[in-house]
Amino acid sequence: IWEPVDGQRDNIAVFHPIYGRSFPNNAFKDRVVFLHNDLKIPSIRINNLRMSDAGRYTCEYATYPSGNEQGTTTLIMLAKPKNSARAVTVRAGSKSVVVAECVAAEGKPAASIKWLASVGGNHSTTTTNGPDGTVTIRSEYRLVPTAADNGREVTCLVDQRTQDRPWAEMLKLSVEYPPTVTIEGYDNNWYVGRSDAVLFCQAKANPEPTTITWTTASGSLPETVVVEDNKLMVRKVDDAVNTTFTCEVKNKHGASRQTLTTFVIGESE
Repeated sequence: IWEPVDGQRDNIAVFHPIYGRSFPNNAFKDRVVFLHNDLKIPSIRINNLRMSDAGRYTCEYATYPSGNEQGTTTLIMLAKPKNSARAVTVRAGSKSVVVAECVAAEGKPAASIKWLASVGGNHSTTTTNGPDGTVTIRSEYRLVPTAADNGREVTCLVDQRTQDRPWAEMLKLSVEYPPTVTIEGYDNNWYVGRSDAVLFCQAKANPEPTTITWTTASGSLPETVVVEDNKLMVRKVDDAVNTTFTCEVKNKHGASRQTLTTFVIGESE
């Protein structure tokens, strides 16, 4: 006799000394077998166990004239959760958004999820009950993302009865932002005739810059200037580079520029 819940009793297997074995419950009919052809050892086996098979099982003897005897055992079904975690790519901004997700799906009993993080933030958890008694736990980690948060680490920890130890997944946050630009390399010693003057356009951006453009106050670059990627090289310093250089960097989130005025001094003695 199977009792999935209190008050519900279903016969799933009957062994009659004259009429033999029968399996009146369709849900168990093709999965339940008696292990022995002997009323003294009426053990059963349930094949292809399902989460819905959980409940109390009672073996009841009908005897005459002493009456009925019975014994009861409880089948507790456990399910190891399917754990997963991912970082969510976001753009730096002023609002709190989801930057990481962690899911413990279809576990029984329900799992618990915790976060380890060096960034300021908070998390929320939702629970979804499945039709077979399993539970899916979903946790979202939120913060107000800044460019400094890109690449920082958060770790999802899932604890559940069927696991030997907590499941852990480390994630690196993915925060995209427009470029910030600086120009480096100027040493205030660009004298006439110098041949090793160099400027570097340094940009921090996520994703990486799509274009880097050098211009001057007049628009075009002097003939003595050569540009390679982010590097501006002066083959020979002359009055033409006594100007203001501008480096503009773009990615899909915007553009940023930086200017630098260089001064050409008389020929070094």
